[in-house]
Amino acid sequence: MYDYLPLQIAIAFILDFLIGDPRWIPHPVRIIGRCIEYLEKILLRIFISERVAGILLTGIVVFGTYLITYKIICIFSGIGKIWGIAISTIIIFYSLSIRDLLREAGNVLKALKSGNIRKARKNLSRIVGRDTHSLNEQQITRGCIETSAESSVDGIIAPLFYAFIGGPALAMAYKSINTLDSMVGYKNEKYCNFGWASAKLDDIVNYVPARIAAIILPISSYLCGADYSNSVKIVKRDSRKHPSPNSGIPEAAIAGALGIRLGGLSTYDGITSNKPFIGDPINNIVFDHINNTKRIVMVSAIFSVVFGIAFLLIGGYLSMNGNELMQIISELFSTKTFYKMTII
Repeated sequence: MYDYLPLQIAIAFILDFLIGDPRWIPHPVRIIGRCIEYLEKILLRIFISERVAGILLTGIVVFGTYLITYKIICIFSGIGKIWGIAISTIIIFYSLSIRDLLREAGNVLKALKSGNIRKARKNLSRIVGRDTHSLNEQQITRGCIETSAESSVDGIIAPLFYAFIGGPALAMAYKSINTLDSMVGYKNEKYCNFGWASAKLDDIVNYVPARIAAIILPISSYLCGADYSNSVKIVKRDSRKHPSPNSGIPEAAIAGALGIRLGGLSTYDGITSNKPFIGDPINNIVFDHINNTKRIVMVSAIFSVVFGIAFLLIGGYLSMNGNELMQIISELFSTKTFYKMTII
């Protein structure tokens, strides 16, 4: 099925862009979420050590997701090639969140433009972990920009990256890690130990995709008419200020491109967190910056999938030619051929 991987990713990308996540269809991520909730209760009852329970939870969910996904692909492939291609495409489609990310950010923007601050807070609460009930318009806009920037990695670049290097099973395993982190990977009293393994693994698997974003987002900024050079500058200067080893990179890229400053005070479950500032306040944060962020993220998604497919096709072509070359060399130096040449 990996011979058809470029086609599968291309179709999955187009499907996600066109229809996103239909709420009426059972989504694997929601199933994974229910499994996490169920296993959390069981493991915390069995093990005294929360960290051990958390490590087991992470291992069971991630390896379980990969093995089950791989088995499903094998079953459908056994029925017929077209079935294998179809199920692989659907799984990759489920691993992406492009349309949903853009739609949710658009909903926040729409509420802000209509002057409905209450609805804007509610819409923002669906895509951020921070408290939103007391945010003003500028804080809502900043929160929307920050989460859109971060989601360009874990909702687009990272799942595409793992689909490209390991196919649909690895892409879905990545989504299970991402889901674990969003559910138990908090540094609060409840999950500090239990969610430790999930949070660490999420940092590890996002390390390379976040660094890819450091290249893709500034290029996308340039293509969108934003400030490419400042995007690169802020990534180099400010990306390490963020508490997360990965989230600071896309935030810095967007902040630099738009000439705005992100970070500052945020509240999580009533606890105030003062994050370091990222970027320079060249421009005041306004509603239109959400649209600009959406545009940059969309272009980065297209750039990622086109570049990745091109890389796969070129790699496959070189591999094929390399195999043909090896066959020629092998034939040339085979005993029979070599004997004929020496006789001549």
